[in-house]
Amino acid sequence: MIGAIVHQLTRNLSPEEIKKCGFDAYFVDHTAGVYTTAASGFPFNAAAIGVKGDVITDLAEDMGAEQKARTTYDNILRLVDDPDVREPIKFLREREIVHFQRFGEAMRIATDKMNDKNFYAFNPAFDK
Repeated sequence: MIGAIVHQLTRNLSPEEIKKCGFDAYFVDHTAGVYTTAASGFPFNAAAIGVKGDVITDLAEDMGAEQKARTTYDNILRLVDDPDVREPIKFLREREIVHFQRFGEAMRIATDKMNDKNFYAFNPAFDK
């Protein structure tokens, strides 16, 4: 969705507008295509995805990722006035909140069952 918003905002820019808004270096490398980067300009890579194969660790990571995304959407909403940008961002923000809640519920279920036989006594991928 973010990529679609960026595309809608940049698809009709003239070369003069591209230069004026400081978009020229990006344009040289990517034209108006959406290249996934953080706001700081660092490209996205798989290192941002933390997976350990441990239910508690992975759920905690998932919950953290949802909160980081929500904070990013909060920050976008603080900076943007365009309703065509704000409405989808508000939807995405709400979705992050629901995901956080569902991961929290899964964490509660997992921790409630930690003492059940064979639920969390070992990592089934390695320990038999």
